[in-house]
Amino acid sequence: MNALSVEDLGHSFGSRRVLQGVSFAVAEGRMCILLGRNGAGKTTLFSLITGLYHARVGSVQVFGQAMNANPSAALAQMGVVFQLPTLDLDLTAGENLRYHAALHGLPTELSKERSREELSRLEVLDRIDDPARALSGGQRRRVEIARALMHGPRLLLLDEPTTGLDVPGRRALEQHMRKLCRERRIAVLWATHFLEEVAADDDVVVLDQGRVCWAGGADRIAPELNVETIAGAFAVLTGSP
Repeated sequence: MNALSVEDLGHSFGSRRVLQGVSFAVAEGRMCILLGRNGAGKTTLFSLITGLYHARVGSVQVFGQAMNANPSAALAQMGVVFQLPTLDLDLTAGENLRYHAALHGLPTELSKERSREELSRLEVLDRIDDPARALSGGQRRRVEIARALMHGPRLLLLDEPTTGLDVPGRRALEQHMRKLCRERRIAVLWATHFLEEVAADDDVVVLDQGRVCWAGGADRIAPELNVETIAGAFAVLTGSP
């Protein structure tokens, strides 16, 4: 079953068309890399999928729930980590998670239990009582991901989640996301411009100048374009050096 279905999605800012005819799907339990250069339209696409922007052209469905017809049901199954940090720096890590849980109607005791579980999985449980402003960039990212998982979403969206992190921090987040796919059957849409974040068994959607120019398994992209590496394939698809 598809966790996310995007069909013929388009968006403009005034006369400037940012997205046109964007269609792809993310299957349940799969890691899908949304790959595109800065300015390709990834963040605008995320804003449409999450309902921050109204989709006037095309449709978005989350496990069969249409965003334009039943946004509450669609959003209830979705967890989101945006590109810009969104933690309240004056709250502790645990308070950030419990506040999010309260917004989703989780009982207090359950929110406390889940906050400890999610922070433990991401190896930041020892910082649960520390103010968010005292955490490193990588630790804050982990707390944001833990927060996005508090209400038990089946689809997780991450927009450039490793920006500003060091290499070990980036690798740790990637490994955790793929573990979620395998063990909890969560579908993940991971937007990035870092080619090294693509693994051979991922699904890939390449977005360039607001259009999908390739979609499929990461292990197919180079052979189908008759090049040796995904970097070479990306260069062919986007016309980048």
